Amino acid sequence: MAQNRRVVITGIGTINPLGHNVEEFFKALEEGVSGVDFIKSFDASANKTKFAAEIKNYNPEDYFERKEVRKLDPFTQYALIAADEAIKDAGLEEMEGLDKNRVGVVWGDGIGGVSTLYDEVAAFCKSDSTAPRFSPFMVLRMLPNMAAGHISLKYGYRGVGYAAVSACSSSTHSIIGAVDQIRLGRADVMITGGSEGAVAFVGISAFNSMMALSTRNDDPKRASRPYDKSRDGFVMGEGGAALVVEELEHAKARGAKIYAEIVGSGASTDAYHVTAPDPEGMGAQLCMEAALAEAGIAPEDIDYINTHGTSTPLGDLAEIKGIQAVFGDHAYKLNISSTKSMTGHLLGAAGAVEVLAMVLAVSRGIVPPTINIEELDPAIDERINLTRDVAQRRDVRYALSNNFGFGGQNATIVIKRYEE
Repeated sequence: MAQNRRVVITGIGTINPLGHNVEEFFKALEEGVSGVDFIKSFDASANKTKFAAEIKNYNPEDYFERKEVRKLDPFTQYALIAADEAIKDAGLEEMEGLDKNRVGVVWGDGIGGVSTLYDEVAAFCKSDSTAPRFSPFMVLRMLPNMAAGHISLKYGYRGVGYAAVSACSSSTHSIIGAVDQIRLGRADVMITGGSEGAVAFVGISAFNSMMALSTRNDDPKRASRPYDKSRDGFVMGEGGAALVVEELEHAKARGAKIYAEIVGSGASTDAYHVTAPDPEGMGAQLCMEAALAEAGIAPEDIDYINTHGTSTPLGDLAEIKGIQAVFGDHAYKLNISSTKSMTGHLLGAAGAVEVLAMVLAVSRGIVPPTINIEELDPAIDERINLTRDVAQRRDVRYALSNNFGFGGQNATIVIKRYEE
């Protein structure tokens, strides 16, 4: 049956606060590097939060012609950069006979071109004109589906294409959607992942108004501190990550390298509050249980969990409760870490970046750490191994990643070390 088609990861790419490519990213994860610093891309002196996890030394003209930059919002730029690395890594450009009608793109982002919208409206309000003279590229920069569209246009992929938008679960849902297309027999190869470009005056200001961001301006590099007693909100990040996911026999037939297999996924909705998670972690529990059931494995089979772990007082505790409900005593035998302690929170791109962290764990046996835990929240069981400060070597066969978005929309992915 088509639904039984196995799906593997054959290409990976990223640009994020820890690096401009996968190897830079993996090295920084292993070394426990913080990607957070004072904001340099705009004057943040008037903001409550003056720091973020920005991409370091980023110049779009290193990747795009100047005329292209005018047409592409940052979230689309990051998508194209990450996708290009993943596609080259997978060897798709050199592959003879690739049926591009069976290659699609499903891409996730939480906000789309929010900085484009703000900049265009602000410029209009400052002008003397009474006519709405906006840039002809405004709409095409803003639309959340434009990242998926531009990837398809660049490479001529004519298969299924769309955007997944579910706040901070967006790229996790996009990966799930891409995998389902292959399992259902509608595609052989999918480009998937997510990107976000909301480190801008409007993005920081809006989340400050919600009191969602850390305001630890005296020590930015230690501001993203999941599970620490004094955590005070998340740190905004930017960038993107891409995966090439492929039907196993298709990958084997062309001699592709295989990083890991995607074996299960789950989704749920808290139905509790528009921003706060269910305090007992019920939504997290439901989507983890669904992912394990689809993978056909027991909780005891999981070796590593990359948590959503945003460094928010409510969210971190709810997820840990969900993990304990699902895994019972096995929760004490797991490695658990939040790589957002290093990358910050990339919103709609978070899930894709964190799947790459799982690839590091299953393919190289390296579990990235949670940094910045100075005093563990007393509400968290100290027997749980949060992989504090230092990466750990571990034979990881199965890994699980969670992401939860505003609106209560949750998603989980399980990947496995590839085995014949």
